Amino acid sequence: MRHCWLALLWPWLCLAPLAGADERLHYPAEPMTGTSGELVVHGALDLVYARPLFEAFHARHPGIALTYRNLDTLSLHRRFLAHPDEVDVLMSSAMPWQYRLANDGHARPLASPEAEAWPAWARWRHELFAFTFEPIVMVVRRELIERFGRPESHADLLAMLERHPEALRGRVVTYDPERSGAGYGYAIQESRLTPRYWDLVAAFGGARAALATTTGEMLAGLDDGRYWLGYNLLGSYARAVADANPALEVVVPDDYALVTQRLALISRHAPHPDNARHFMDFLLGEAGQRVIAEATPLGAVHPALEGPGTAAALQATHGEALRPVSLGPGLLATLDDLKRQALLTRWKREFTRTDAASP
Repeated sequence: MRHCWLALLWPWLCLAPLAGADERLHYPAEPMTGTSGELVVHGALDLVYARPLFEAFHARHPGIALTYRNLDTLSLHRRFLAHPDEVDVLMSSAMPWQYRLANDGHARPLASPEAEAWPAWARWRHELFAFTFEPIVMVVRRELIERFGRPESHADLLAMLERHPEALRGRVVTYDPERSGAGYGYAIQESRLTPRYWDLVAAFGGARAALATTTGEMLAGLDDGRYWLGYNLLGSYARAVADANPALEVVVPDDYALVTQRLALISRHAPHPDNARHFMDFLLGEAGQRVIAEATPLGAVHPALEGPGTAAALQATHGEALRPVSLGPGLLATLDDLKRQALLTRWKREFTRTDAASP
């Protein structure tokens, strides 16, 4: 049964860039007294973002031989189910799948001051912890702003698309929910938030929006000028590109903005459970979260941290518009194939609504 649902639903596990077959970091243990042994972490977190975090942890625990493997979310999930005793900590942006692992009993509870102090909205029981805060954003080019203004909300975007479909023809890009895991996940969350979502899908179709499978693909087209507006990009990746290109601006919609989070758990069969706890305490503690805030664009969650790179700063700026994806049983509903097919059928119908209405 496990292999059936895994094979059936694998396309929307792809919430992170594909990793190489042996993309990893390794820090050998240094001879010393104190904490020692090994630690194995598997994650869907690119090395450029993972490196500062693991370097800081190793500096605090140099006696631990640390290995981090970066995998795409499908490989991560399959490998864990096949060999749950080879890894200590699992980190992934595929929120429904991480929740399912914890709900099915694959996670070891963490009882520590750091876990107790973690915000209730960012954890499930004491087994699954959200350690990043990444809004889903729009990215717009200077050309679009100069001609049509800067869309500050979904309502602004919808009005722009409906008024200027020909001028924007092929200049807009968003996810293909059938081929993209992230795209499907965002679509099902947005359809729950507002019925106007379907009008927006129809407007994308009217403007002949390009459909992509990754944030990276959309950013490449925005960066080189093929597209003037990208919708529902992962903000942590978008900001890095926009910071390097003055023609691009990141827009966090002021009516609502989904927030996705990377989830970490300790394997119930962790071969090095004590070191796994050390790492999780670091990840959830002020020191590890400060690394996330200052050395990555991922967004720190720790309630004591403020300023750039933190959830507190984003919430102060955008308030209730930010809608973190809830950590709860609702995530399991996104793993239901009948619900998936129903949503995709309606998405295609709305996207081609303008064609159907044409004589």
